[in-house]
Amino acid sequence: MNYNQILKNGKNYLKKNKIKNAHLDVELILSKVLNRNREEIILNLNKNLKNTDIMKFKHYLFRRYQNEPMAYILGYKYFWKHKFLTNKSVLIPRPDTELIIEETLKYLPNNNSKKILDIGTGSGCIVVSLIKERPKCAATAIDISINAIKVAKTNAKLHQLENKINFINIDIDKLKSYNYDLVISNPPYINSIEFNRLGDDIKSHEPKIALSGGSDGLKDLKKVIFKSKKLLKVNGKLIIEIGHKQKNICTKILNENNFYINKSSKDLSGKDRCIVSTKLQ
Repeated sequence: MNYNQILKNGKNYLKKNKIKNAHLDVELILSKVLNRNREEIILNLNKNLKNTDIMKFKHYLFRRYQNEPMAYILGYKYFWKHKFLTNKSVLIPRPDTELIIEETLKYLPNNNSKKILDIGTGSGCIVVSLIKERPKCAATAIDISINAIKVAKTNAKLHQLENKINFINIDIDKLKSYNYDLVISNPPYINSIEFNRLGDDIKSHEPKIALSGGSDGLKDLKKVIFKSKKLLKVNGKLIIEIGHKQKNICTKILNENNFYINKSSKDLSGKDRCIVSTKLQ
């Protein structure tokens, strides 16, 4: 079987299960199997595959047919300007979360050495991206999942930052270090009803612990806000990602906990997605 035949068969197979971007997905899967870029494959469509490669292709294709996200099948996802390793222990980095990077950099002058805390670091994509941009800053990143911490450490090492970021497997309630200049977080914020409406690619494959914010979606957001009140210096910044319907309630909770709202930012779809706030006293 040549490249052209297997791509055509693969695309038709995925379309039976209404997989979006089937054409692109099969090309990426074949790229992974052959360890060649898509351009090379397209230029060599008449080249034949080894039987071992056909078996590998069918294995990955079946995983995609079952709605497993491409980021887990390929083992990586691009975020901000960099490539991050991913597996089922971590949430897949999303373009909307790049808002946290954009907003944070505005409050981190190039030459300043600030103390940063990333709560619920997951793959480490946020904190690694920030320290790549602001190497003079010092960062701590925490997560309650030991497997997520392992992925984050691997990503830090991949980007030569393993000595710049302190990764800790701990619940935020047990964290005892204070006086941070900046706290950033993309906590779980999806409520129970919205969680049940998620597509199978998310609901059945990504870690629920990184998605579900309890019945109202606010459990972890509240915890981050309450704890940040103690963790931050006076005038320190808290920058959090929120659900698109949570701006008003999160603003209220922040105000009640003595935070000033600097701004809220919208994602690529024009929905409220990020709040920047300052601890007043």
